[in-house]
Amino acid sequence: MASAAAAATGAPARASFALKQAQVPVSKISNVRSVSLPIGGRSFPSLKARRFQVSCAAKKETVDKVCQIVRKQLALPDDASVTGESKFANLGADSLDTVEIVMGLEEEFGISVEEESAQSITTVQEAADMIEKLIEK
Repeated sequence: MASAAAAATGAPARASFALKQAQVPVSKISNVRSVSLPIGGRSFPSLKARRFQVSCAAKKETVDKVCQIVRKQLALPDDASVTGESKFANLGADSLDTVEIVMGLEEEFGISVEEESAQSITTVQEAADMIEKLIEK
């Protein structure tokens, strides 16, 4: 509602909203397709899973081992910077290289990666997270 003072002075009416920090219960979530957030009694459209990602960081040892495997598979020099955030494509990997990286990870960690999962891995961190998830099962 416009205030009487704003109407009398000709100033544009301004709405003010106060957002309160919502406390959301934390629980184990799997296979999330969408998330809906109620704020201040109002409901907002769901966030699609493609835009909302919850990441559980893999252990440093796993990330380091994945970095070593990626460096070896791509024949990168020892001083080449390979971190959890490194994208395979930025390191010079093509689709065949990525397949070879995944095969090296399967052999090193004693896991089996489904083709669909293998195609979605683009960074060292994603590979390390996937490995720990598969080892956990």
